[in-house]
Amino acid sequence: MSILANKNTRLIVQGITGNAGSFFAREAIEYGTHVVAGVRPGKGGQKHLGVPIFNSIREAVDTTNANASMLFVPPTVAAGAMLEAVEAGMDLIVCITEGIPILDSLRVKQAVKQSNTVLVGPNSAGVITPGECKIGIMPASVFSKGSVGVVARSGTLFYEAVNQLTSLGIGQSTCVGMGADPVHGMSFVDYLKLFEEDPDTDAILLIGEIGGIAEEEAAAYLIENPTHKPIIAYVAGH
Repeated sequence: MSILANKNTRLIVQGITGNAGSFFAREAIEYGTHVVAGVRPGKGGQKHLGVPIFNSIREAVDTTNANASMLFVPPTVAAGAMLEAVEAGMDLIVCITEGIPILDSLRVKQAVKQSNTVLVGPNSAGVITPGECKIGIMPASVFSKGSVGVVARSGTLFYEAVNQLTSLGIGQSTCVGMGADPVHGMSFVDYLKLFEEDPDTDAILLIGEIGGIAEEEAAAYLIENPTHKPIIAYVAGH
């Protein structure tokens, strides 16, 4: 098993025709991710990378039965794109866009709380279940299949830590770059709960970053809710 994404995930790429969206959508397809649709208003009916493009995410979902979305859209319109994905009933939204206005992110977070949608990001490196599904901008070559769940706020430390794990022959179940924007979707606590419930995750690596209290919240949660799985945490700063 895994958390959030696997070989059955059906992915929409919002902003697929842009430079970044096109590049990372191609990487996802080459990795084996089922990219079933792209969304770009005004370009519906066309194809890009062999993927059909729709004018709206609702139209894409109704046609392809997609259940996840990856966003490569400008910060000024990212909130609208995420809200559209929530309204379309996405199980998972992975927002790569960074620098989204805080008030916009707060609106999205409130909408997500009132839905069954899970939001990774904004400013996320994405989600990867090695050998099954890649949704994001991470270098796929450093990941390997195994039983260590990884969640990180820092993108650079995320890749470095996973590379060291793989070099030591320690594979990963699912790896998540949770995003470092001030307002984000899932927290460390949310990921810890998912990894705790995943039978194929035997240990958890948590990588923090300077700023905020996300790591302290995770520590407080673990004191009140001890896990039977070993957790290794790296936190740098003052």
